[in-house]
Amino acid sequence: MNDTNELSPILCARCGETALGVENPPFPGEQGDELRARTCRNCWSEWLKVEVMVINELQLNFMDPRSLEILAGHMREFLLLDNSAESGE
Repeated sequence: MNDTNELSPILCARCGETALGVENPPFPGEQGDELRARTCRNCWSEWLKVEVMVINELQLNFMDPRSLEILAGHMREFLLLDNSAESGE
């Protein structure tokens, strides 16, 4: 059963704690898998609050695909996802 890894503790890239990963990542595929494997639920909850501030401060318009890219970049930076996993995108 591969579903058990969803309930296995992970080492969070942001806080360094061993905790349960994001339960239902908002992205499919590799990006969602990375969030589940490298982001704890507490840090994800913190991001959801910061996300609203980023959207408002930058006045992101989701009719513009660049807004999604900008928000994703801020998310990766906040969650420290680029620190060790991906260096050549």
